[in-house]
Amino acid sequence: MVLEVALIDVTPGQEDAFAAAYAQAYPLLSGTEGCRSVRMTRGVESPSRFVLLVEWDSVEAHDVNFRQSERFPQWRALIGPHFANPPLVEHFVDVPAGPVTPLA
Repeated sequence: MVLEVALIDVTPGQEDAFAAAYAQAYPLLSGTEGCRSVRMTRGVESPSRFVLLVEWDSVEAHDVNFRQSERFPQWRALIGPHFANPPLVEHFVDVPAGPVTPLA
């Protein structure tokens, strides 16, 4: 599993419009093969900053199944007009909390 984290700065004053556009665009993302979960959060101290958290089966599921599909331009057309600047998007994997067993 891979976690996509997108830091999204929205143009001040467009936060509610962005949230409405996200609600409309949500099925485009959540219905993509390889997408396990989608969550959007909003900053408390910085209310124009949003963080999108998407769990994917793999980086390839994100890149191929979503970014290279017809879904991505539709998604971007809905939410993109509210961006103050391009989002910062990175992928992360979990770090084990327990003891690590070396591979034999």
